[in-house]
Amino acid sequence: MHDHAPLARFGGLVASGLKDVTSDPAALESSGFWAVCADFEGRLTCARFATVRNEPVPPPVPGAWRGPAPRDWTSSLDEDAYTAGVRRIREHIAAGEVYQANLCRVLTAPLPDPAADVDVLTALLARGNPAPYAGTVRLPAHGVEVATASPELFLRRDGRTVESGPIKGTGRTEGDLLEKDHAENVMIVDLVRNDLGRVCATGSVTVPDLCVVEKHPGLVHLVSTVRGRLADGAGWPELLDAAFPPGSVTGAPKSSALRIIRALETAPRGPYCGGVGWVDADRGTASLAVGIRSFWIDRAGSAPLLRFGTGAGITWGSDPAREWAETELKASRLLAVASGAYDPVTCGDDADTGRTGA
Repeated sequence: MHDHAPLARFGGLVASGLKDVTSDPAALESSGFWAVCADFEGRLTCARFATVRNEPVPPPVPGAWRGPAPRDWTSSLDEDAYTAGVRRIREHIAAGEVYQANLCRVLTAPLPDPAADVDVLTALLARGNPAPYAGTVRLPAHGVEVATASPELFLRRDGRTVESGPIKGTGRTEGDLLEKDHAENVMIVDLVRNDLGRVCATGSVTVPDLCVVEKHPGLVHLVSTVRGRLADGAGWPELLDAAFPPGSVTGAPKSSALRIIRALETAPRGPYCGGVGWVDADRGTASLAVGIRSFWIDRAGSAPLLRFGTGAGITWGSDPAREWAETELKASRLLAVASGAYDPVTCGDDADTGRTGA
């Protein structure tokens, strides 16, 4: 059985007592505290909870989570298919169809424990891969069991002010970051500015931070900040319509990148590269992460599966082998954590458990 009660956890906030669930983004303008999970393909689940309390993520309980062994994972694109996809995107760039496109793959493994609780995995992630936008949404009856260790802000809202924090550029250390990484970041900042500009007051969109180096467990990222003030009459439906899916995990121009992604990727991304977070309609505040570094349980078949996505932004300057290695770097530590075998003491804080991927 997997009759785990509905729950949402975001950092030190825990929401319980499910009141209602809807796919209508206009509900986020009404009242109450909402957990939000938006699949990359557009499925939106908004769950309103009765109670929100401050509570730290509990420490992991030894043996409570039985995850897949690192060797149990299969990839929707193997190395040959992925590097061929990188070369194909470079052809699209050469033809002037796109400047950049994200190429992602979905990793899948059988779950040894059919009654696995995604919130137990949250406890492991909080210790093995702490992240500023970590979150969990557990709604088994609605097909949503997601735990994210996302480092990336998709949308933050405080009243009429909205902010996005796109990440582009990844390396093991700051010295690994290339000119290509900076160019990629600036391209996506322009895209996010345009997205927010569609729903923000004229002249209000600014870039307070550009290409700041942020350190995360086992790697570094380049991060920028784009901020604006919502125009009169614009709310969650308009904001999500303008900004989704996140530009950092699609490419530029977004419409062309999405067409290329659909042609090259062989598995739906689901909550990976979508949005995961919370909206407090009473206070007019919100924080939605880009659903990267995310695990989700898929119970649609006869046996439960654990899925995880990884990818990289492809530009003209991309080297196919290096991009594959970047997807491996992004996944390696997290797959070790999800196996239940990761120990930061014995593995070392910057452990790389055999390179495996946005």
